[in-house]
Amino acid sequence: AMKPIALSGHTRSLTMIRYNREGDLLFSSAKDGSPSVWFSHNGERLGSYDGHNGTVWCLDVRFDSKLLITGSADNSCILWDVKSGDMISQLETKSAVRSCGFSYSGKSIFYSTDKAMGQLSELRVYSLADVNKPGGNAAQPYLTIPSHDSKVTAAIWGPLDETIITGHDNGDVCKWDAKTGDLIKKDRHHRAKIE
Repeated sequence: AMKPIALSGHTRSLTMIRYNREGDLLFSSAKDGSPSVWFSHNGERLGSYDGHNGTVWCLDVRFDSKLLITGSADNSCILWDVKSGDMISQLETKSAVRSCGFSYSGKSIFYSTDKAMGQLSELRVYSLADVNKPGGNAAQPYLTIPSHDSKVTAAIWGPLDETIITGHDNGDVCKWDAKTGDLIKKDRHHRAKIE
């Protein structure tokens, strides 16, 4: 019989959890602003990544478990060294970061921002090589996709890193070309926000 393990460490509600590729590590984010990493087999908390000043809405770990990306309501997206917990770079945004992720190849990252404070919701795509180096805070996206209709609330890379699929707060699901930013397909199968 399976025995559940209770993980206790966050002081406010969870916003996202992710396993690494091997399944031995579990990464969690919450409204307390301190993303954490845990051993999945026994629930031992290995540590937290301190640097955000608001709710951390999203996170993703690279396929080799060396890098972690987090996005927060404090208008920032941070790249971390998983093992040391050190902040590698912090990308400042003009509104909250709602989704983020590594490409399957691990060579690119994206994040999406909220439609707030007079800003459009945008999906921004970066070369990881530009962000993962000294001065990476000043890296510029190689692709910016504005979302005029509704904000992006969820996103994931498509097969072979050729597309990015986004879910929106009005129920739209969109597929974008990850090189040109062209809209390939748009459907509305949901009546409410996709998270």
